[in-house]
Amino acid sequence: MARRADEQVVPTRVMLPRRVVDGPARQVAKRLMMALMVLAITVFIVWVDRVGYHDAADGKVDLLDSVYYATVTLSTTGYGDITPYSDGARLINVVLVTPLRVLFLIILVGTTLEVLTERTREDFRLKRWRTNLRDHTVVVGFGTKGRSAIQTLRATGLSKEQIVIVDPQSKVIEVANAEGFTGVVGDATRSDVLLRAELQKARQVIIATQRDDTAVLVALTARQLNRGAKIVAAVREEENAPLLRQSGADAVITSASAAGRLLGLSVLSPSAGTVMEDLIQQGSGLDLVERPVIKSEVGKSVRETEDLVVNVLRGHRLLGYDDPAASPLQLTDRLITIVRASNEPPAHPPHQGIPRS
Repeated sequence: MARRADEQVVPTRVMLPRRVVDGPARQVAKRLMMALMVLAITVFIVWVDRVGYHDAADGKVDLLDSVYYATVTLSTTGYGDITPYSDGARLINVVLVTPLRVLFLIILVGTTLEVLTERTREDFRLKRWRTNLRDHTVVVGFGTKGRSAIQTLRATGLSKEQIVIVDPQSKVIEVANAEGFTGVVGDATRSDVLLRAELQKARQVIIATQRDDTAVLVALTARQLNRGAKIVAAVREEENAPLLRQSGADAVITSASAAGRLLGLSVLSPSAGTVMEDLIQQGSGLDLVERPVIKSEVGKSVRETEDLVVNVLRGHRLLGYDDPAASPLQLTDRLITIVRASNEPPAHPPHQGIPRS
């Protein structure tokens, strides 16, 4: 599909979750209090040892002179009109006042140093993130569908660090960052944007865009960058599902028709609708789980397994539980089962992708 000439190119950047820090006003207030505290300590030191100081104006050093001397000393101005002349005063200047002067300067320029080093720290974090990231999940779109998909993945034990969100709106990515996810701002139909999300190293891709034509372009680009990743996409119109499969999607969910079917089922049988809703809501009640056949199940029929088997995945064929070809079970088979949801997520979530035919 040709890109429209009036389309705006969205600036692309990776946004890592930020650490929780104080607000700018609070940071400035804290540093101001620290600077005033250092100034007060210096004034106190000079005032206590005032007899060791000489004022060129009248020879004596009072409280105001102590404040004045502390101010010009900490700011490294040093006019020289008030000077320490006794050995004790000079020793105190070397041991106490000089370190306080250094601390005062560090506090004053702390904000500037932080701004200058922020980019360096972010570049280091980004480089480390790219190095360590692999076999992750890329979610394109952080709307209702994308959030629900992430919620299901999290219920199976997938960590937030293994999820990367791509969305063209920076405000959406900021919300994702606030929730602890890494985000990439940009148009996911462009390969450079998906490369920033390290899609070439991803294990699975979820496409939850608002438009079907966008989903097709994203699927084409994603499949070109990663031939082995499992790609699952959502479309609004059922007529666009075949096009998405041709574009490289392993599984296509028609959101409008799926919701309509669930509504119709709930009308015919509210209890059946409740069960279906429970099945698609991972982590509570009953869950649909894909798992490999264990050695003790090899050679048995589907009905002889401990779990309630719904389908048998053999190679690229999905066999129903009542299909005569489903039994006996083979070691390379995978089972789609209904199990009681566990309160604790598994340490290693099962691979739930469906191989691409």
